[in-house]
Amino acid sequence: MIRTVRRPRIVRAVPALAVVAALMPGLAACGGDSLEKSGGGSAEGSQGSLVVGSASFTESRILAEIYAALLRDAGYSTSIRTVDARELYEPALEKGQIDVVPEYAATLAEFLNKKQNGKDAPAVASSDTDATVKALRRLADPRGLKVLDPGRAVDQNAFAVTADFAEKHQLKTLSDLGKSKQRVRLAAGDECPQRPFCEPGLEKTYGITVAGLDPLEVGSTQAKQAVKSGKDQLLLTTTTDATLDQFGLVLLKDDKNLQNADNVLPVVNSRKAGSQKIADALDRLNKVLTTADLTELNKKVDAQRLKPADVAQRYLEQKRLLSARK
Repeated sequence: MIRTVRRPRIVRAVPALAVVAALMPGLAACGGDSLEKSGGGSAEGSQGSLVVGSASFTESRILAEIYAALLRDAGYSTSIRTVDARELYEPALEKGQIDVVPEYAATLAEFLNKKQNGKDAPAVASSDTDATVKALRRLADPRGLKVLDPGRAVDQNAFAVTADFAEKHQLKTLSDLGKSKQRVRLAAGDECPQRPFCEPGLEKTYGITVAGLDPLEVGSTQAKQAVKSGKDQLLLTTTTDATLDQFGLVLLKDDKNLQNADNVLPVVNSRKAGSQKIADALDRLNKVLTTADLTELNKKVDAQRLKPADVAQRYLEQKRLLSARK
């Protein structure tokens, strides 16, 4: 998938590398990309200060708040910086201007692959989580980045139909849709016909006939409304889309693993944040966070309009991931 660093995201391959202006000390915003710094507070007996990076879409902001809280609980003082573009925050992570960032295994692997080997480099990511993370680490290590263990939560491309359409044609999976021989009009970004995980993958892997493309922003309200109204029948979105039920939409399972393994994982600057203590603090999240959890957290912010910091804190308390000390 092209995971841009804002919601909604596009087909999961790497965005084209932009020419990036030199980053100013302190990560000053450039080229119109937003930069936001929020103090995360300090812990008693602080072991040092860490900057947690965040992209500007909801899910990344929530994960950054969770990471910051876990690190504070481990004795670090933390702050959060939000940068719109991966082309900006990844170099900042290498330089140590950002210490920790929530990332996605396959997307970052392909980003670094293209950055190192050119835009036409053969893909290194796949639907195999272990192989994808191994490939990511090979690319990240020489850049001074340490890729921590992935969790169970996955945010990857997904396809949805209306619940009525699914019931009428007895659909639970993308294979079911292919077997139904229903011709579908697809609401997706205009790059979908060229992306192997979008229209070509639907046709080759699942035998789904895409009769037309409605070029709407991925996972947008307009795209969902187009499918709800019957103008389109299939929607490109993501597995943690929090508002599908508001439009009467349901995901079809990617039962042949067309999409790459985009498991959530922390990536840190090896020199500044590569300690086992930091890895252990962040790994606590991996033991509990699921894709369903991530979807629900997104919903609390996107649909219920709660603050990411409040949502993160409540989740950590509910899962008992914070120590009892004050």
